Amino acid sequence: MVVLNKIYTKTGDDGETALGNGARVAKHSMRVTAYGTTDELNAVVGLARLHADETLDTQLSRIQNDLFDIGADLCTPDMEKDAEREYPPLRVSNAQTARLESEIDAMIARLEPLRSFILPGGSAAAAYLHQCRTVARRAERHVVQLATMESVNPAAVKYLNRLSDWFFAASRIANDDGKADVLWVPGANRE
Repeated sequence: MVVLNKIYTKTGDDGETALGNGARVAKHSMRVTAYGTTDELNAVVGLARLHADETLDTQLSRIQNDLFDIGADLCTPDMEKDAEREYPPLRVSNAQTARLESEIDAMIARLEPLRSFILPGGSAAAAYLHQCRTVARRAERHVVQLATMESVNPAAVKYLNRLSDWFFAASRIANDDGKADVLWVPGANRE
């Protein structure tokens, strides 16, 4: 078991940080940006949990653990070397995405079809879930950009893509199954 009782190490004072394989990279590297944005998303999910009912809170708790899995996956580059490692790193699996898809399908089955785009808002839970959705999209963009430069687990990209859809569906559930959604009125303020 890892013990984390020293918060600062001073090893990053020069603008570098260590990856999961021990390599040192600039703190502004695309890999650090990708898993850092995933960590930011995890913090926003924590805010959404403050406004969640028991069912949503349980689901968000699982998502927070999945986001830590993604962070662990992203901080260990060179997937092609996993078989050679003494301790294979944690990698996100397609089963985690399949769970999201199942939950999305169950949520969508409860909702009336949309006939308009919706604005982020309504209940506090829905507003935070929309914020989660947008940060998830940003995390996904960073991971996709990283994948153009270095190896990335495709399951991590797929998970983040599906996760933003999950947050959208969950935001509608949090808005009284869509009844309290705030609808976009195109051109309403054009005068």
